[in-house]
Amino acid sequence: MKLLVDSGSTKADWISIDENGKVLFTTQTLGLNPEVLNKEEIISRLDDRFDILHNKNNVSHLFFYGAGCGTDRMKTFLTEVFQDYFPNAAVVVHEDTYAAVYATTPKNEKAIVCILGTGSNCSYFDGNVLHQKVQSLGYIAMDDCSGNQFGRQLIRGYYFGKMPKEMAAKFEKEFDLEADVIKHNLYKEPNPNAYLATFAKFLIQHKDEAYCKKIILSGMEDFVENYIKQYENCHEVPVHFIGSIAFYLKEELKQVLDKHGLQLGNVLRRPIDGLIQFHIQNK
Repeated sequence: MKLLVDSGSTKADWISIDENGKVLFTTQTLGLNPEVLNKEEIISRLDDRFDILHNKNNVSHLFFYGAGCGTDRMKTFLTEVFQDYFPNAAVVVHEDTYAAVYATTPKNEKAIVCILGTGSNCSYFDGNVLHQKVQSLGYIAMDDCSGNQFGRQLIRGYYFGKMPKEMAAKFEKEFDLEADVIKHNLYKEPNPNAYLATFAKFLIQHKDEAYCKKIILSGMEDFVENYIKQYENCHEVPVHFIGSIAFYLKEELKQVLDKHGLQLGNVLRRPIDGLIQFHIQNK
């Protein structure tokens, strides 16, 4: 039994397949970002799903693609956690960009591959190897155009009185905006980045409003300048995207990329289905 996992900070999609690629079960856990969770929290999230707990001794291979796995230290930490939990499995941990590459990019083709979800990332795939020029410093310092950054901007706009009054009234109805509630979720609860990203759905729902449109387009401009244009050949290869922010704001994304002479490639909400085909073809 193989387990394929695509994990962001908010949620993780799990699919179990047999040697022939037949799906045995699918499930979902909360996100397993090792940058913000300790071993006990990760194990608790695994134990919370019956299919995972019940089959942990039957897993022969675990292929995990996750947010927060961009450094050797985090890969090693998570590999050790999984090897303890799945005692009979060969464990492979990759950063989530690899899942995005395998799901969006035809074999041996070159492309820039981006993630715009709870967090954000951008890499260049030369057809064989993934290249990343800038190491992410996480959601506080980076994550341009991500759900968590958009959520942060909405909260700040609301509290600084920059959000239009009618929109602020709608914002109040949809979310608990008490300062103590927000501070508790940001500083006392796990996954503050995922909490911030929950506000991004409001931005998407009101994307045609001038205030929201300005935030969206500004975030995309920053992403293009700081991430995509790192790569000298960015105008020569397609730019693929994975993640809910990219998926639901595809029109705005195309507008910004067209402005910069960049070619929008495939845009997928999640890569897990593409991972099945990849692992069947490369078993």
